[in-house]
Amino acid sequence: MKKAICIMLLGVLPIFVFCKKEPDRVTVQHILIAFKGTIPKEDLTRNRDEAELLAKEIFERAKNGEDFDTLVKEYTDDQHPGIYKMSNIGIDPDKSKDEYSRARMVKAFGDISFKLGVNDIGLAEYDPETSKYGWHIIKRIE
Repeated sequence: MKKAICIMLLGVLPIFVFCKKEPDRVTVQHILIAFKGTIPKEDLTRNRDEAELLAKEIFERAKNGEDFDTLVKEYTDDQHPGIYKMSNIGIDPDKSKDEYSRARMVKAFGDISFKLGVNDIGLAEYDPETSKYGWHIIKRIE
């Protein structure tokens, strides 16, 4: 019934009305799995296929309850702890909290981050347009 009401409302109200509002702010921790040529890291030798397999393996391990921070330390091609605070589109970042605007982040990273519930884990797949650095395994922590 709730879904039917939501669909009916969308037919009547302007398109910018959402059934599930995204949060104004999130804090996420992530693991970046890059491949040669996606980031300036000299010792990165894995190819795209190897990166994809590794990202999906780590994503499954994280979803199955392995300690996320330990996975970040072991696998990320970004810096540990890989924690980012973000404000949603239209919300000014809180500079006192080192918060970034979602609009400044890689699109797929922001899209996945704001769809997750607290403690949920998601995967932003590599895409040269929306996730150009590789695969992001993301856990929302706030």
